[in-house]
Amino acid sequence: MNEIERFYDEEYEEWERLAFHLPEFEVTKRYMLQYITGKKSVLDIGGGPGRYSIFLAQQGHEVTLVDLSGKHIRQAIDKAAKAGVHLDSSIHGDALRLHEYLYKKEQFDVVLLMGPLYHLLEEKDRMQAMEEALRALKPGGILMAAFISDFAAIHDYASGLYDFGDMKPLLAFLEDGRNREDKDFTASYFCSDQEARELMGRFGLQELVFAGVENVLCGKEKRFHELPDALQNKWLELAWRLSREPRLFGMSEHFLYIGKKQG
Repeated sequence: MNEIERFYDEEYEEWERLAFHLPEFEVTKRYMLQYITGKKSVLDIGGGPGRYSIFLAQQGHEVTLVDLSGKHIRQAIDKAAKAGVHLDSSIHGDALRLHEYLYKKEQFDVVLLMGPLYHLLEEKDRMQAMEEALRALKPGGILMAAFISDFAAIHDYASGLYDFGDMKPLLAFLEDGRNREDKDFTASYFCSDQEARELMGRFGLQELVFAGVENVLCGKEKRFHELPDALQNKWLELAWRLSREPRLFGMSEHFLYIGKKQG
């Protein structure tokens, strides 16, 4: 966890990542608008510098952000102020230790896990992150979680047909899923759509959505930014409509799961 915190504090600019990866951001926001309605209390675990937190605050929701990176928390407070919204709370904390910051159980209508599950290499830690998230979620509440596809590294290289060097490490993600040494990213865990759904199924959630958010737009971000707004929106609509097509899951770098807590 210290290495992940250092990476985001010192080496990586997460705020700009979603500005570039607009298909991921925009398709995910469409699902949020569909499933987070009315005025809800939202816990954004591992929400980075607050892209989704701020978006949901702009929709009138009461949002608490928790993130491992102190830089992200400072950015979120600053970006929220500039956007003219207020985050109820911004906590510098660990997804595996939420009970230390949030004492009350089942206090949120919605819980987001848009990063932690793909930064935890060990299955026991992913299970613990889920347990902590569900402890905070009300019965009948909505949980939204993101996963990185085990094809993501291949898509990254294919987006520019870059030289990927030795093929064996690239293909190894399809067997092991663990990223430990990539110079451009920190410790992370990549998985198949089947593995992601099996993990969530262990917790008795009612699956509402499983989506491959980029699908036909995966790896095309640079060209996407060059399009006029009307054509961007047309392609986003197509990606949205295709996002739940199982035959296309392998085309996406990110999966989105939406489930309902029973009880």
